[in-house]
Amino acid sequence: MIGNLEMFQDELAASGFPPLVNKLAGADFRGRVATGDLGPLRLVSLDTPESACIGRERDASDGENLAVKVMTRGRTRIEQGRGDAELGPADLVLLDPTRTLRFESTAAAHVTVLVPRRELRIRPAQIDRLIGERIDGSHGPGALVSVLARESARAASEFREAEALRSAAAFIELIAVALEARLGDRQAAPDERLRDRITGYIEARLADPGLSPLGIAAVHHISVRRLHKLFEDQPLTVAALIRRRRLERCRAELTGSGRTVTAVAARWGFHDPTHFSKLFKTTYGYSPRALMTSNRARTTKTRAAGPEQDGGHQDRR
Repeated sequence: MIGNLEMFQDELAASGFPPLVNKLAGADFRGRVATGDLGPLRLVSLDTPESACIGRERDASDGENLAVKVMTRGRTRIEQGRGDAELGPADLVLLDPTRTLRFESTAAAHVTVLVPRRELRIRPAQIDRLIGERIDGSHGPGALVSVLARESARAASEFREAEALRSAAAFIELIAVALEARLGDRQAAPDERLRDRITGYIEARLADPGLSPLGIAAVHHISVRRLHKLFEDQPLTVAALIRRRRLERCRAELTGSGRTVTAVAARWGFHDPTHFSKLFKTTYGYSPRALMTSNRARTTKTRAAGPEQDGGHQDRR
């Protein structure tokens, strides 16, 4: 969508952006906003004239998402937290929509990825260190995030739901890698290395019905108390991490496999269908059966409509 300042701000607000005051905007302001979703990620493409903006501090209740801003054209200087980032094409920066923000930019184009905090699984203290810090988008994991952000914004509508969920999970993991790399090249502390090994062990064995804190501790030759101590400053406890990752696997499989709810739940360690359905609905706000019904309806509608009625010739500017 291309519009004047009022239309542009309305579209930004609808996309989940915090309100910004542009001190350089006049009657001739023209900007472009395009949005798309990839699983839990919201992708917002912006094309703006020269700008100088201020975003005021917002209530913590508005902080469900963090924002990864990727430059595609032009230059921007951004101040937030302790960071003061000078961004050129391909560079990226992590922003917190609840904090005061100042930036100045040339005429520019950028893609912002809104990432649910709960999905990123980075400690709050680390996020504080990363906010407003430039991440080089010319090499390493930063370059992969930069390319994926631009390509995902362009092609998000082409993904089927199951593909979108799996792709988003991989994208979020890559963002986490890029952010952690920016923290520095210091050697990880022994506790961090052990926690990373345990997290990898959990990820590889989610389908094992016997996966539990007791077994994990035994395999890694530590006490259960020590295991819980390793995760006490993490967003999720060990048991909650196992449960959340299993639920994510179930949600992805339910959207595309055609298997029953009971079969999918059992495959990922939930052997009580009633308990699984309640847990799923508490976590996502809808039941697993509703997810399957909605997905079948969309699939039927798409097949019936054909490419011309269902967006096959949409303008993809």
